[in-house]
Amino acid sequence: MPHKRKKKKGKRIRQSTSTDQKRKNYRLKGRIWIDGPDGTFIGYGRVVLLERIREYGSITKAAKSMDMSYRHAWRLIDSMNKQAPSPFLVTATGGKGGGGTFVTEHGEYAIRIFWQTYEAFQNFLNSEGAKLDFSKEE
Repeated sequence: MPHKRKKKKGKRIRQSTSTDQKRKNYRLKGRIWIDGPDGTFIGYGRVVLLERIREYGSITKAAKSMDMSYRHAWRLIDSMNKQAPSPFLVTATGGKGGGGTFVTEHGEYAIRIFWQTYEAFQNFLNSEGAKLDFSKEE
């Protein structure tokens, strides 16, 4: 009976994909925020917090909806309000109509400006990312 050779176990060599396919696998990514005199002024998470406060009328409910502590939410709000020319939020204590937290006109403007800037940044990333080609050599 002839001796059978054992097959060697090894890594399979992956067939290369076309250059066009490889180029499509690369994406340019980035984050954007606006720094103020005391560090981060406004960014993605802070704007979402402002929007949630607008939606719920409550810092507590907004923070919970983002799995964030009230204390952390308050620090973010305080930081924005201190750095802004006018407060982004105002709070009202209870009474006949009840209390709550409200986004001011200035806060609404900041939300709009941030999303416009964010959209322009995303367009930039997509545009420049489409140009990525690592198959060329200079």
